[in-house]
Amino acid sequence: MVSAVDRAVFTRITSVRPLLDPVLPKLSRAADHSLLWWMIAGALGVRRGRHRRAALRGVIALGLASATANGPAKVAFRRRRPSLHGVPLVRRLRRELVTFSFPSGHSASAAAFAIAVAVDAPGAAVPVGILAGAVAFSRVYVGVHYPSDVVAGVAIGASAAALTTRVLPRLSSRLPRPPR
Repeated sequence: MVSAVDRAVFTRITSVRPLLDPVLPKLSRAADHSLLWWMIAGALGVRRGRHRRAALRGVIALGLASATANGPAKVAFRRRRPSLHGVPLVRRLRRELVTFSFPSGHSASAAAFAIAVAVDAPGAAVPVGILAGAVAFSRVYVGVHYPSDVVAGVAIGASAAALTTRVLPRLSSRLPRPPR
């Protein structure tokens, strides 16, 4: 079931002027199969210490969130995707999605990775967080999710990131930094 508020916000976002058309559909596709997050994890992983640990925590959270959102959660809710009627052709993804809409797996993965990375690499929190927010927003912008799908995905991602502290305890901020 989709609320009237969800539909209204979806319609408003998908009818916005085309200012972000050159960027958001490409960003949305870049996050397919978590490729964007894996690339960032690789870049973080080449550095020692906190950045490498942040990459590991991010990948663990990403796996948890993706498995939860794209598996049991989508099957449990079985929400149909929004109609693409009214979504400009230039924004639409190259292929029509056949999976269920709720929750957004892209948003779950983005939030999980960004929040988990921030635990160990606070300096990366802002740029990775902005990127994750843009990916989450892009899913509504390109017309494949309702806003509540994205909110639920972010909640799953945040929960997955929090769970990583059980597997990988946080480093003390008093620890000396390893040499570069």
